[in-house]
Amino acid sequence: MDNEIIKYLSRYMIVSKELEDAINASEFVKSYKKGTILLEEGEIANECYFIIKGCIRSYYVNDGNEITTDIFTEDQSVTPSAYGKKMPSDYYVECVEDTVAGVGTPELEIDFFQKFPQLESLSRSFADVIISKQQDTLAEFKMASPEERYLKMLKNRPDLLQRVPLHQIASFLGIKPESLSRIRKRIINQ
Repeated sequence: MDNEIIKYLSRYMIVSKELEDAINASEFVKSYKKGTILLEEGEIANECYFIIKGCIRSYYVNDGNEITTDIFTEDQSVTPSAYGKKMPSDYYVECVEDTVAGVGTPELEIDFFQKFPQLESLSRSFADVIISKQQDTLAEFKMASPEERYLKMLKNRPDLLQRVPLHQIASFLGIKPESLSRIRKRIINQ
């Protein structure tokens, strides 16, 4: 599976034999079973993830209810907001499916960035793109009705309906499961 990371990096940079060997030797890629909690509320976030295969969600627990804040799939990175800050996490990160991911730590990043400065530059570029997308997504979320949010998800991420339980999708869209059922029924009947 390390080859998947190398293939991904090859889309954006020339991967030297030295970098490829370092990735293969690092045990960077790990597999997780569906339901694995990668980070619990209150834990220190010492790992970030790049999803090669699978699906991960982040969520809060509020008054006993899980509130899904994001859903990540292939070619997406999951970097908890407390990552590398030695602060406890405010939320959970869980595998929704069996997942294979590249796993980073602050120490591994420092080591790789020192040895391969082009990775640090690429990482900063990715971070800028991710931040920009998150800002756009938040603005769109605030301005859209629940039905518009659902339709946008159908257009941009239709695979989530087969991969994520509907109650988690409803939470992700900021609505109750019953409201999602009514929206889906209304769309089907149109």
